[in-house]
Amino acid sequence: MGGDQGDFCEYVALRRAALLRTAILLTGNSADAEDLLQTALAKTYLAWSRINDPTAVDGYVRRALINTHISWWRRRRIDEYPSAELPDTGVEDPTIAGELRDLMARALRRLPTRQRAAIVLRYYVDMSEPEIADTLGISVGTVKSTVSRGVAKLRADAELAAGC
Repeated sequence: MGGDQGDFCEYVALRRAALLRTAILLTGNSADAEDLLQTALAKTYLAWSRINDPTAVDGYVRRALINTHISWWRRRRIDEYPSAELPDTGVEDPTIAGELRDLMARALRRLPTRQRAAIVLRYYVDMSEPEIADTLGISVGTVKSTVSRGVAKLRADAELAAGC
């Protein structure tokens, strides 16, 4: 074997269904089986150049499937312990998130238009400074100073500070 990436892709295309069936039998469900197969194929790809016998590829992948499954099983077995009682878990109050969102929206509306636009594009839309500069038609330096001034006004906003 010892081929290139094309040979590996061809092998995966031909054998994926059979290997997935093996993975499903090992894991018991298709979601875990797909993860297992993907991991085993990644390990196989790393060793692809060292596999010289074409008849050994299936055995190598099956061994990778089994070893990976055992490794996952051992890790889960150590990390998870059954108990008679379920632990208490905190429940987040959904009204708090809504109140904070409303509070932030009001604080943003109090900012000048350009500062509000720059902050929304930077922190809500996750645009970079050059992208914001291009969108607003201003320089990158102006974007930096506008965002900085807007954030400073938000930090000094009395209603926002009282609500947090």
